[in-house]
Amino acid sequence: MADQQLLLSTGVSGTPFLYNREQTVDHLMLMTKLNAGLDRSASSLQLSIRTPERTQSNRNSRLLEICVNVWKQSGWSNSNRNKNALFPVLPVSIFLALCGLLSACGSTSSGPATAAAAPVITAQPASVTVTVGQPATFTVAATGTAPLSYQWTKNGSNVGTNSATYSTAATTSADNGAKIQVTVSNSKGSTPSSMITLTVNATATKPAITTQPVNTTVSAGKTATFTVAASGTATLSYQWTKNGTDVGTNSSTYTTAATTSADNGAQIQVTVSDSAGSTPSNTVTLTVISIPPPSTSINVLTYHNDIGRTGQNLNETTLTHSNVNSTSFGKKAFLTTDGLVDAEPLYVSNLKIGGVAHNVVFVATEHDSVYAFDADSFAQLWKVSMIPSGETTSDAVGGCGQVSPEIGITSTPAIDPNAGPNGTIYLVAMTKSGSTYFQRLHALDLTTGADLAGSPVAIQASVPGTGEGGNGTTVTFAPKQYKERAALLLLNGVIYTSWASHCDIDPYTGWVMGYNQNSLQQTSVINITPNGQRAAIWMAGAGLAADSTGNIYFLAGNGTFDDTLNSNGFPEHGDFGNGFIKLSTAGNTLAVADYFNMFNTDSESGSDTDLGSGGAMVLPDLQDSAQNTWHLAVGAGKDTNMYIVNRDMMGKFDVQNDNAIYQELNGVLPGGVWAMPAYFKGTIYYGSVSAALKAFPITNAKVATSAASASSASFGYPGTTPSVSANGTSNGIVWAVQNGGTAVLHAYDAGNLATELYNSSQAANGRDNFAGNKFITPMIANGKVFVGTPTGVIVFGELP
Repeated sequence: MADQQLLLSTGVSGTPFLYNREQTVDHLMLMTKLNAGLDRSASSLQLSIRTPERTQSNRNSRLLEICVNVWKQSGWSNSNRNKNALFPVLPVSIFLALCGLLSACGSTSSGPATAAAAPVITAQPASVTVTVGQPATFTVAATGTAPLSYQWTKNGSNVGTNSATYSTAATTSADNGAKIQVTVSNSKGSTPSSMITLTVNATATKPAITTQPVNTTVSAGKTATFTVAASGTATLSYQWTKNGTDVGTNSSTYTTAATTSADNGAQIQVTVSDSAGSTPSNTVTLTVISIPPPSTSINVLTYHNDIGRTGQNLNETTLTHSNVNSTSFGKKAFLTTDGLVDAEPLYVSNLKIGGVAHNVVFVATEHDSVYAFDADSFAQLWKVSMIPSGETTSDAVGGCGQVSPEIGITSTPAIDPNAGPNGTIYLVAMTKSGSTYFQRLHALDLTTGADLAGSPVAIQASVPGTGEGGNGTTVTFAPKQYKERAALLLLNGVIYTSWASHCDIDPYTGWVMGYNQNSLQQTSVINITPNGQRAAIWMAGAGLAADSTGNIYFLAGNGTFDDTLNSNGFPEHGDFGNGFIKLSTAGNTLAVADYFNMFNTDSESGSDTDLGSGGAMVLPDLQDSAQNTWHLAVGAGKDTNMYIVNRDMMGKFDVQNDNAIYQELNGVLPGGVWAMPAYFKGTIYYGSVSAALKAFPITNAKVATSAASASSASFGYPGTTPSVSANGTSNGIVWAVQNGGTAVLHAYDAGNLATELYNSSQAANGRDNFAGNKFITPMIANGKVFVGTPTGVIVFGELP
């Protein structure tokens, strides 16, 4: 049987010794001698130690000899110590070892020896994120046979001290992403830690609010949403308050619960915070209104308010000279759409949708969408698309940039609140499928936007003639070559459409078509250059105008005019390019009933200074001093002249002069006209290009040869098409949009355009700013002004 062994630690050098049973007996005998003879000499004591030692235990005996020498020095030198003082005087570790020997001697077995162990990492270092200038500290924890040593590395290079903790110097941005590792070692080996990352962020900056929340108005029962935008050091946090009490979530947007009248006037604020500090926003106001029953009398159902295109709303009781100013009037809302809004918004009062009465504003976009918005709460009521499956909106055909980047619904629709089961809105939409283009006339239910029975119908037409784009005997309408630019006209149960080209991309001619509003079947077609070319109908988006007897008036663009007239004074081949045209609709047949062409019409067409850039307006019946009643219409184009025609005898054509026209005011519209006028209380308002908005009074059925008043602002291209609001004949206000990257809505005293009541650039911090959109016409109804933009409709009105 192998000798049993005992592991002892001497406490002198930390070196363990193994004692077997035989060695233990020898050493106990030595200890007995020590206890028995303290008065013996040191030499004899040492000899007693050495003599009985066995050869194989010399090493352990020498250790005990050292212990005896220590004992002699600390114990023998004290004559008062008794002989039993050996164990107390010996170092504690020796004493414990000896006790262990005595215990082991009486035991029949002992445990195995404990082996040295390599390092084991029990807590890995962790990645650390600091800000530039701050130190970073990393820590590791490990076990294993002592002593343990530590070597830290940064990006593979040794750093730090022999420690379980490593702290960097003040960090810089160059330290960002550094890879940190530590290797723990002892006599049995080395263990590397996981690789971790030091992230150094830029110096924290206090949040800066880049977009402040804004005042918001909602109807009782609706939610209100407030939004803030801020910059700063990530991660930003947001705390909204309502009347000083925390509300909302940690978000840049706060939406209330359904509002009540008690929420009216609530003060809303948000504080944006990061590690560098906090920044409070402006305090804004939540206004909650109780919507009164919608008015039953205010409707804007067609372009520029009426079929005469006068642009006047004489039932405006809210907006006055006293409250239209930048303090009490301004931006109320923005109605977001999916595309450019070229069509003038339309308005229907007291329309029941889902059993609830609403004042509704209708918006059409170049993305071929139609929207219905509540005009008071601004909530979207419905939206529909005119794009059939497999088709898209049209591109800008031939690269023409007049309507870009897509063509959908360009012209202003027309509404009949009494047609169909719930009222009907009529519109023309352009689409394409591959290289095939479509123009379709739609009739939509006012309350849902759904196409009614028989809707839509494709626009198709042909007339006899040798005109451009035909086959020598017939001219056929080609959908790709045209866009419906001028507004639709609803007249005596017929929807009339008119067509413009894409820029001057040939071939094209001048088309007008009529469709029964109930069946959408085509009732009439006319081409005003059937044996010529061009003469498109643009009119800057203005609509075909009409009088009370069913005649239609418009201005044609540059195109063929037959200078040779027949016996009735009409062009011999029926080509009326660059003319002021009157169409008869008698018997559901379209025919030119009269016209006026300038004596220099050919040269104007050739130099592209034609009439077609402007819109025609039918004036109310006027009386002269002799009480004669005059039926007049007015129009202007690129040549800077204003043309006033007698609708009963327009003047036709004389190659020598224009003496046959009722009235011609040469040069009064500098820059030319790419717009249409408005009328109010015996005055015509015109805004030509790069000129002031001007007021031309009418006296004794004659238009003044110079303006009675003018705005201080000048209106760059394309000039401006004004609209008028008034309560009967009082509080007349002329509204005009100044186009530009940031457009400006102006409001002028209709009695004196030198008196500006308001413009949207007056309010501080760009409160009322909006993006410009050429040819847009403002629409006014029930105390609000609606203006189309590239991304929707901005709504102005009284501020809370």
